[in-house]
Amino acid sequence: MTTMPNWLKQRAFLTPERTAVRDGERAKTFAELYEASASWARRLAAAGVREGDIVAVLMKNRIEMIEIVHALFLLGARALLQNVRLTPYELGWQLDDSGACLVIADDGLADRFGGDGRVVTIGALAALLEADVPLKETVELDETATIMYTSGTTGTPKGVLQTYGNHWWSAVGSALNLGLHEGDCWLAAVPLFHISGLSIAMRSVIYGMPMYIQPSFDPKEANGLIMGGQVTIMSVVAAMLQRMVAELGEARYPDTFRCMLLGGGPAPQPLLEACKEKGIPVYQTYGMTETSSQIVTLAPEYSLTKLGSAGKPLFPAELCIMQDGKQAAPYEAGEIVVKGPNVTKGYLHRPEATERALRDGWFYTGDIGYVDEEGFLYVLDRRSDLIISGGENVYPAEIEAVLLSHPDVEEAGVTGVEDETWGQVPYAFVKRKQGAAADEDELKQFCRQRLAKYKVPARIYFIDALPRNAAQKLLRRELKTLIPEAEKRASRL
Repeated sequence: MTTMPNWLKQRAFLTPERTAVRDGERAKTFAELYEASASWARRLAAAGVREGDIVAVLMKNRIEMIEIVHALFLLGARALLQNVRLTPYELGWQLDDSGACLVIADDGLADRFGGDGRVVTIGALAALLEADVPLKETVELDETATIMYTSGTTGTPKGVLQTYGNHWWSAVGSALNLGLHEGDCWLAAVPLFHISGLSIAMRSVIYGMPMYIQPSFDPKEANGLIMGGQVTIMSVVAAMLQRMVAELGEARYPDTFRCMLLGGGPAPQPLLEACKEKGIPVYQTYGMTETSSQIVTLAPEYSLTKLGSAGKPLFPAELCIMQDGKQAAPYEAGEIVVKGPNVTKGYLHRPEATERALRDGWFYTGDIGYVDEEGFLYVLDRRSDLIISGGENVYPAEIEAVLLSHPDVEEAGVTGVEDETWGQVPYAFVKRKQGAAADEDELKQFCRQRLAKYKVPARIYFIDALPRNAAQKLLRRELKTLIPEAEKRASRL
């Protein structure tokens, strides 16, 4: 069993005076972060938390959330990170499914649990006296560190087990790909309860690198931090990057900014081309909760020649495309299957789901993609989002990319709707740019010039906002629920 010194304790020993985290108002060194985490750990022990316990954390992006997570590590407890955008029912379901013994909640979020006796607010926790307990000096890499429930794009959400080893190898793989510069600072504008956000916090401590927390994403502030040279790397999804590019206008980032790490699903080609024109260093990635963040990333030297690709597996990982039980040929679409030390060991209390997903050491992602002859991955879609129309496979992301290339379209989402003739046909949902006037006929004609006939949306609805989860991923499964209201709106026009 491989062990290491507790990461935060070791980092505080190695580089105590280095800045660990800042949020615009406060900054803490690694020594201060460790002392605060140790203090929270002793208070959590006073609240009854013991080694092996599952403790839920419902907090927004702030320094205290990072301290609480490390405090739980110091006790050997497992942190269940909960999405602050979930309903009380969904949060309660996760607590009951996981068997969490306690919930640590921001003072303003505690009422989400309807008086559940397991809930302790940050304010109440701060008021407890510190218990005299030994703190864990080491971590065992195969032990579960964190649990995150998948966003439930298919079926009931499942608790993904993320080990210390998963987080360690995710950080190592990222550093081997992106490099590590002395002046690096990573901007965390994505939620810390999401793997893309938490992985930044893990890398910060492992690398000895400062991170900058945005309580909520603000494109103007993010651009200002980049322009001022205060951050060098940022994690985004396409919807965030689009807002940053629009807010940037004619300006260009300085050379100090070296990496815009783009995840959260296939990125529209027009956005990548706009970033290329502006000289924004965008590195597309592919990853998920089950792979402890990115597992495939486009190396910098291929960012232009392989535009649209998610890249190749990070150094310790492997990738293949499977179709009908056999490895697919180059350019042949199939299920993306991955392997590596950053891949989950399974799902909490779900042996059957674990067995289905993990076979012979390989994790079956449920995503569709292909590799070219050089091994570069191109992600097409979630298998659950695939539209089969008249026997033809239709990938929503492809249609969305075409719609997004129209100058009047700000956002686009596509889903399959049942059809008597074809089985399914694509329906599109579009948010127009402010002041834009393109109508359904114009956009359909635009699509006809760029897509095969069976890929052209049967209907295009105009809506004010697309459904997204807390990580700003498009929730295609919810698009159908918008049809009745969209039909009403269309009939009034």
